[in-house]
Amino acid sequence: MTSSTMIAQSAGSSNTSAWLSFTFAQFGAAALMAGLGIWFMPVDIIIKGYMLMANVFLVGSAFTLAKTIRDEHEARRFANRIEEARTEKLLMEVGRAG
Repeated sequence: MTSSTMIAQSAGSSNTSAWLSFTFAQFGAAALMAGLGIWFMPVDIIIKGYMLMANVFLVGSAFTLAKTIRDEHEARRFANRIEEARTEKLLMEVGRAG
């Protein structure tokens, strides 16, 4: 078992290898179709270059956005765990005093 698999399992990830394969294939197919669409577009090479750069930037920014959203979610989840632990500790102390 690789370390990335162990990390994913410990984080509660339930993605199967079939789902991971599907997502990679889906991304590859979308990139191929966008590339072919730009290649066969009946415009000058400078327009094709602009469209290619725009698509590369779009893909990069989509990855950045997805990572940022995931990081924010994980940070909130961690903060909620800390808050729950504090609340549980306070309730245990109140229970002992009573």
